[in-house]
Amino acid sequence: MNGLDPEGIRWIRGLLRQLAAEGRTVFVSSHLMSEMALTAEHVIVIGRGRLMADLAMADLIAQASTNVVAVRSPQADQLGAALAGPDVTVSSDGLDLLEVTGLTAPQIGERARELGVALHELTPRQASLEEAFMEMTRSEIEYHAHTSGAPDDVRSLT
Repeated sequence: MNGLDPEGIRWIRGLLRQLAAEGRTVFVSSHLMSEMALTAEHVIVIGRGRLMADLAMADLIAQASTNVVAVRSPQADQLGAALAGPDVTVSSDGLDLLEVTGLTAPQIGERARELGVALHELTPRQASLEEAFMEMTRSEIEYHAHTSGAPDDVRSLT
């Protein structure tokens, strides 16, 4: 699908879904993670010739996701203090954003309601397919990208 215009991409997605709905198995090999996240229902991951995963897309993403909820409130300090506990971690940006680990969005919403705290955002954070894939294959990657800045042979021009 790489290189197709938006209409062509939608057509291919529709064709793949139609074939799957007919009971056919459709194999798509791709490194375009964002496209696979929109298209595939089941994922098979092979790394260095061995099967690493054979599961539903949702399960793969759930395995890589942490139980973190972004909470934005004008009363973030009050809410953060009320949510913190032995199995709950609350971090703050110092303004109005909290990241809460150890509680679900509904649990946080109910606690905010009990306290009369206004919420402007309550968003569970979920890993992307790319993040799930990178986490799963981290030890199987033969060549790693240089991520600490520009390669040694690149010099800045001043």
